[in-house]
Amino acid sequence: MKNQTVSRSPWTFIPTLYFASGVPYIIINTVSVIFYKKLGINNTQIALWTSFLYLPWVIKMLWAPIVDTYSTKRTWILGTQFAMFCSLGLVAFCLQLPNFFFVSLAALTIGAFISATYDIATDGFYLLTLNPAQQAFFSGIRSLFYRLAVIFGSGFLVYLAGQLEVSLNNIPLSWTLAIGFSALVLAILFIFHRLILPLPESDSQLQDKTLTETIPFWTVITSYFQQEKIGAILAFILLYRFGEAMLVKLASLFLLDKPELGGLGLSTSDVGLVYGTFGVISLIIGGILGGVVISKYGLKKCLFPMALALNLPNIFYVYMAYTKPSLSLVYPLVSLEQFGYGFGFTAFSVYLMYISQGEYKTSHFAISTGIMALGMMVPGLVSGYIQAKFGYPLFFVLVCLLTIPGMIPLFFIPLNEDNKRQTT
Repeated sequence: MKNQTVSRSPWTFIPTLYFASGVPYIIINTVSVIFYKKLGINNTQIALWTSFLYLPWVIKMLWAPIVDTYSTKRTWILGTQFAMFCSLGLVAFCLQLPNFFFVSLAALTIGAFISATYDIATDGFYLLTLNPAQQAFFSGIRSLFYRLAVIFGSGFLVYLAGQLEVSLNNIPLSWTLAIGFSALVLAILFIFHRLILPLPESDSQLQDKTLTETIPFWTVITSYFQQEKIGAILAFILLYRFGEAMLVKLASLFLLDKPELGGLGLSTSDVGLVYGTFGVISLIIGGILGGVVISKYGLKKCLFPMALALNLPNIFYVYMAYTKPSLSLVYPLVSLEQFGYGFGFTAFSVYLMYISQGEYKTSHFAISTGIMALGMMVPGLVSGYIQAKFGYPLFFVLVCLLTIPGMIPLFFIPLNEDNKRQTT
């Protein structure tokens, strides 16, 4: 079957491939924050150590040539999916151990490297299996199912764990069952993909070796950093979400923390609905609307207003930290903040595609997303310490102030009006 192309509709595998991509990412980088909080780990430790879990997505470009060179993308997809099932199963088991924190953190770290590798293989498989017209059509489909995975992880799983906490009166067991269920879902997807994934004729070890030998890795890297105004570009990628990166790491902790500690004291299930379900739905709607607006008016006209849309709603958390509103008001405030995040992040994503042009556009986009992940990791590392030092109200004020440095590079980055019709 190695060189045989199996003809299948992309509808049979693209949605599930990207759902399987989103589930481990959201569990590793978002849900882990919530279950560590519920298991008694303090905010400083949570923010510090879970922020390091972004690292594989920062440096995944370094082993991307290995994925290109050895075996097929299909084999990498199946291998990493099975490994991810094992990794999440291990995380679920570790939560029952006395020294669960660092043991489960090690399992999550392994899972992060596996998940980043899966993303490399899946994106490569997407380009190999679909023709250009299909790639354009399914770009929105894959994004939708990735977001549905986010709702599954940060919404459904968190809500499920919260309900189990109440019924079982055992927090570690509740989260073991919830994370174990996610592992089971990945196992089912692995079996499905083992049966359904096509094997494109172009997905061969020989062709990929030829490609990587004719395009030296360091040539690709240096060509990226030789772009016009690269300093402004790097500052933009690193700082655009600086404030938001600090906020997103502490938002769920703020919702969970007891009022005497400065939080809102919501239940686990409430957080699953407020932040992981309605919040994510608002983020998706914001992202879709952002794409429509950029398509109509162009990136150059939209970039600054959309940056404001991303950053200004952070003030809602300042309001909540000072006033401790009722749950009925928390829903719309969190949803509006997430809507602004989705709307403003669209401009950021489109600009990353704008600067990823030419001969090495796929590799340049991978470098940009790696730098983007670094811009999320570094603020997250210090966010827990800052919150513990100053409390939630001043922390959120600082978050708002730290959005300003991300706005400054907007006036210096290269952006040609001729490319204004680029869309997501």
